[in-house]
Parts: sequence; structure tokens; C-alpha cells
Amino acid sequence: MPVESRISVNRIEVALFEWPGQDPPVFLCHATGFHARCWDQVIAHLPGRHCFALDTRGHGRSSKPAPPYAWRNFGQDVAAVAETLGLSAAIGVGHSMGGHAVTLAAALRPQSFSSLLLIDPVIRPRGAYVGPWLEAHFVSKRRNRWASPQEMFDRFQDRPPFANWDRAVLRDYCDYGLLPDGDGFVLACSPVIEASIYENSPAPASDIYPEIETIRIPVRVVRAGKVPDPGDVMSRSPTAPDLASSFQHGSDLCLPEYSHFIPMEAPALTAKLIAE
Repeated sequence: MPVESRISVNRIEVALFEWPGQDPPVFLCHATGFHARCWDQVIAHLPGRHCFALDTRGHGRSSKPAPPYAWRNFGQDVAAVAETLGLSAAIGVGHSMGGHAVTLAAALRPQSFSSLLLIDPVIRPRGAYVGPWLEAHFVSKRRNRWASPQEMFDRFQDRPPFANWDRAVLRDYCDYGLLPDGDGFVLACSPVIEASIYENSPAPASDIYPEIETIRIPVRVVRAGKVPDPGDVMSRSPTAPDLASSFQHGSDLCLPEYSHFIPMEAPALTAKLIAE
């Protein structure tokens, strides 16, 4: 089990989980609506490696300020945590929103990272940052209250996109993704907060291409190539197809057999990509 701690940054408190081991460390950032412990099964395939995973603001055990949520705050928080830890030459790993966050953090504090692995990051094509995603309101209608993590697991295990997930990852998602509330549990990232984050993903302030151009370390962009059903918006890749070319030392890998939820569907493969 990891060591859990709290770190005060940017007027909030974030939860950080650390697995002691051999450096260089791996610093992992999760997707919108997820939490640090969704990385447990990936880390299990990296035995003996020093790993950190963060609950970003609004998620997990971290502070939950009221919306709106600006995407730059996530990257600024990661950079501040890296500074507090004295993080040096780490491998930065980010999935979805976490990919956006660790990319900005690497630009803000370059000494903290030696390379980046961006797993289907929410970094859209240039010119796509034109305003809020107004259709995101449907996320706010997600079921928030549950009797137990087991009820959540039973509800999700046969439904898309969860049906394609590794069972142990889904278990971690449910076990650590709820907080006690009265005689039941609520989501550790509320639907209202999650919807606010999605809404601001294409806002002009979320455009980090100027920062991307300053990053000099190797960056590998892993994109989901599987085409989901037309109604499955959340499983589509949000990554600009040519994103890798925007980095000074970027490389691209497309995985046609996986959806946006690559770490959830293939934790062993994700660990292999980190090790490489």
C-alpha cells in the first residue's frame, strides 16, 4: 500500500500517494472524474519503482473548491507539488486531463521531469480552443449517491465503457472513488465538478501550445485508435492527431485496439510503455 500525505499548494490541499522504490521516480496524473488510485494496477507492474500519484483538485481526497475549474490550475498544482517534493528528472505520466496537467507542469518546472508519457491527453488541435463545451451539462446528471463500492462495481461491470476495463482497475476505481456521506457514499469527484472541468476543456485559457513549444525533453504521445460507438462520447480520443510534432522531441504511437481508457483497459501495457 502507498504512503498517503497531504500537501498545501495554491491555497488548496492535495492528496499525494507514494510508493517508495528505485529512482528515477514516476509521477502519475489521472483523468477527469478519476483519482490517484486508478494507477494501482499500473504501478503493480512496475515493482520496486519509486512512484507518486496525485489526487488533483476536485478529485479523490483533495480539496474541492466550487466551480468553475480552469484547466491551468491542474498543471500549476502539479508543478507546485513537484517543487515541494524537490522532484528531479522524473518520468511524468498523464492520462487524459492528467496529460494536459503534466505537460503544463513540465513547461513551468522543467527540472522536475526528464521525459513525458502522455496517454491520450486532452490536448486538442490548434484552433480548437474557441470556447466552453456547452454540451458537458449531461455529465452533471451522473448518479452521485451509492450504498457501497460493491454496488457501484456491480452496476458498472457490464456497462460500457467499464465492461472493457481490467477488473482490478474497475475495483480500485470504485473502492477509492467514493467518500462516506451519511448512511452511504458519494462520488469523490462530484458530477457538478466533473461537468465544470469538461465544460472548460476547450476554453481559450486551456490552450497550452505556447508552453508545449518550450519543452525540450523527450515526449511520447500515445493515442487511442479504436473508434467507439457514435453515442459513446467519453471513449473517443480527444488528442490532436499531430500533437507529437508540436514537441521538440516528440514521438507518436497509435493503439488501434484501445479506446480513450488505455490505462484502465491495459494496465500491464501502460506499465510497459512507462518502463520503455
